Amino acid sequence: MLFRFWGSLGVVSMLFLSLHKNLHIVFALLSLTAGSAGVAIADVTVDACVAQNSGSHPSLAADMQSLCSLSSSIGALVGFSLSGTLVHLLGPLGVYGLLSIPAVLVFLVGVLLKEPQTYNFAYQQVNQNFTDAAKAMWKTLKCPEVWRPCLYMYLSFALSLDIQEGMFYWATDSDGGPHFSKESIGYISAVGSVGSLLVTILYQYGLKDYCFRDLLFWTQLLHGLSGMLDLLLVLRLNLKFGIPDYFFVVIDASVSQMIGRLKWMPLLVLSSKLCPPGIEGTFFALLMSIDNTGLLTSRWGGGLLLHVFKVTRTQFDNLWLAILIRNILRITPLFVLFLVPRSDPNSSSLPDEVSDSKENIETPATENENIELVALVRNMDAR
Repeated sequence: MLFRFWGSLGVVSMLFLSLHKNLHIVFALLSLTAGSAGVAIADVTVDACVAQNSGSHPSLAADMQSLCSLSSSIGALVGFSLSGTLVHLLGPLGVYGLLSIPAVLVFLVGVLLKEPQTYNFAYQQVNQNFTDAAKAMWKTLKCPEVWRPCLYMYLSFALSLDIQEGMFYWATDSDGGPHFSKESIGYISAVGSVGSLLVTILYQYGLKDYCFRDLLFWTQLLHGLSGMLDLLLVLRLNLKFGIPDYFFVVIDASVSQMIGRLKWMPLLVLSSKLCPPGIEGTFFALLMSIDNTGLLTSRWGGGLLLHVFKVTRTQFDNLWLAILIRNILRITPLFVLFLVPRSDPNSSSLPDEVSDSKENIETPATENENIELVALVRNMDAR
């Protein structure tokens, strides 16, 4: 039911955007929000299933995250490969119409997925179950083994300032830039997705057994150093070494996405292991919201940095300085790396008082097969 509702909402939203040429900005934003929400709800639900199974099978947590990452990389590869060409052939409105296809797929998942149905609910239990879930989440967050990694994850994303908007306009509009077309940008991003695909396989077969702290040290360090490729490109040093712009940008995009994905994978595995029993999906969604807050902070910080150095669509004199400051800030999370546990990635990361807490939400075996985030209602027949 959940997939069908949000899939239908996504289809209607995207078709509404594609069929109205002079749509008011408020309605356009509402449609985009509804379409994104439809995909996000489906994504969170799948994450809930992965988090729940990671708790019951800790040794398979890395494998499940690798499978999800592999699927995401393949989807990104297909999307980036077609994006520039489709925008050129169909225009923005036509592309919005095509974006209804993923929403249709979400709807079809809801049709094909067999969910156990409950007809009689004890609605008076909703408030109590919600309160129990909130208490369990708060108790878990207060544990140093949980809030310390959460703080590191937020700082790791927030301090990696996002200045891609400035880089995009420099690559397409700057007089001294490479003057790439939209199609070229799409193909370059597609090649970068191949890098993400390869690094997912690398993590699965070579790195998943390394402890979180050691792996995050090297990925965070490489994340900062890889940003120097952008600096070489903007200063046009690649041409002095005889490396063409297109070839250099392909290398830059591939390296950046590979390291970004390699940095993201252990954080996903660690997040899945921090979820208490009974509310795995809800708590995993909370951890992902912390990460997304960090990403949002990085975009705001990146926009502020570009504004301070007066980098606009036509002015790029100080872009190199913004890149240098971003690269330095990318390395600063290394100073708080002690927040991440040096634990075995194949074992549980939760303390015993949280794993065995009776305050955690208990769900019947039949409900464990369901894909709901939290069972806030009980089956009257099961009581």
